Amino acid sequence: MCTMTFIGCGSSKVVRTSKKVIKGNWTLHSVSHNQTGTYDITLLNDASKGCFEGSSWQFIPNNNTGIYTISNDGCSNGERHFIFTIDEIDEVTGLYDFLLKPTDQKGKSATNKGFRLRLKELSETTMQWQQTVNLDGKPFTINMNFSKL
Repeated sequence: MCTMTFIGCGSSKVVRTSKKVIKGNWTLHSVSHNQTGTYDITLLNDASKGCFEGSSWQFIPNNNTGIYTISNDGCSNGERHFIFTIDEIDEVTGLYDFLLKPTDQKGKSATNKGFRLRLKELSETTMQWQQTVNLDGKPFTINMNFSKL
């Protein structure tokens, strides 16, 4: 039903352009954060930062689906399916969010929970997602840096 709502409302030029740019295969080459020190970071309630680094991602915007594959030693390797939406939050500044919901292979979600990430940068060759969480009462920003294959 959510997908129908997004399609029914139409999308802005920024969102349509973003979907064209994001289409294809990407590598999540690094995960960083804005604090000094070492932190145990789990992304998307799935795996550690180290497992995600080097993961491959495929985005299929015509049906808002994708797959990421983890294949690092010591990790729970394999494909993970998701649906996504690019949501413009400020037409004047061009700021937009990336909504990602893990699913099974048939597009069904076991928990019906997803993740809202700031789509900080998107170009033909690079993409950066940011997620800010609260750690000891202070903002802790995680940066996920992608390169297009």
